[in-house]
Amino acid sequence: MKGKMEGVTLVADWDPKPGFKLGKKDIEGRQTYLGSLVWRNPRFEIREYDIPTPGDDEVLLEVKACGICGSDVHMAQADKDGYIFYPGLTGFPSILGHELSGVVVEAGKKALNKVTNKPFKGGEAVTTEEMLWCGNCKPCADGYPNHCERLDEIGFNVNGAYTKYLVVPARTLWSLDPLRAIYKDEKDIFIAGSIVEPTSVAYNAVIERGGGIRPGDRVVVLGGGPVGLAACAILKHAGASKVIISETQDNRAQMALSLGADYHINPLKEDFADRVLEITNGMGADLFMEATGLPETVYPGIERVIWEGRTLNSRVVVTARAEAKMPVTGEVLQVRRAQIIGAQGHSGHGTFPRVIECMADGMDMTKMSTKKISLHELPENVIKLQTDRSEAKITYIA
Repeated sequence: MKGKMEGVTLVADWDPKPGFKLGKKDIEGRQTYLGSLVWRNPRFEIREYDIPTPGDDEVLLEVKACGICGSDVHMAQADKDGYIFYPGLTGFPSILGHELSGVVVEAGKKALNKVTNKPFKGGEAVTTEEMLWCGNCKPCADGYPNHCERLDEIGFNVNGAYTKYLVVPARTLWSLDPLRAIYKDEKDIFIAGSIVEPTSVAYNAVIERGGGIRPGDRVVVLGGGPVGLAACAILKHAGASKVIISETQDNRAQMALSLGADYHINPLKEDFADRVLEITNGMGADLFMEATGLPETVYPGIERVIWEGRTLNSRVVVTARAEAKMPVTGEVLQVRRAQIIGAQGHSGHGTFPRVIECMADGMDMTKMSTKKISLHELPENVIKLQTDRSEAKITYIA
């Protein structure tokens, strides 16, 4: 397929901070795993590209929907010295956008459809993982694709979905056909499909990495961004008796309550630990998810609940990306048999298909998409989200 397309491209200057050293996977002037230490003066450009051609085991997608992620916002956001906020894998210039769904247009002869186990024929509605794990390194071979040593990421260091067409490996694609049982409008299928990725990040955090919950467990989610909101839905779907959302912004709290949260705490207006202990009758929580990116601010309250609550074996799952350090008292973890667990990514372990099946079972995540925009509106809306959190999820509709 030949032709041209526009892509919303993030450009930044390679200007490492003093003391930065190239890592084994860093590429001078192009790519680093420590973005906030290197990239300066981010800015958007709408550039023209050739429509890509898929290889033997790749698929060409026509993008139908793509959500704006907090990672996109932080890659485009500069601190007082001009360095980007996002601390992870980045390679610029790149087209941003990784929370996507679309339709298969063209496929290589070795690009197999997981539903049929035969080559893609085109026309299939799909979503894709954004983590392009290699499958050959030791972490991948050991079953940990989220920690691939040769990782690429759609919309981070390779071109993403803020455009019309995108090539991805067939191995990362998942069918959206199960969603046809609940969504009759094609647009709703693709909006739901674009929310599979952030919901899978939440699922990986609270179910896979966090160890899951037993029906009747009490859980606390700190931060009502898209991943925190998705965690409320997943945990309620999994049988939590009390899902508590800690969020300072009322509109996001209300969204969390509509998705499955039972209680809302505003830590700016009430004491977080006191309120959790009150709601749980002094028991505390079995699982906490830290999704604020402000560990130094929120962890002392979590620690107090663990210390004063009567629940042993509490787990704190750290999901938000942040450079800030967490002030941890080892004695609390020891005495209360508590754990702090890091969670990254969404790949492997059947996470994507399980999330899609939960959605098909009635876990409606489309209500998270509160604003729909066009391609040319993407830059201004990404920038707006740096200071305005009034929308739960802004979705680019192609």
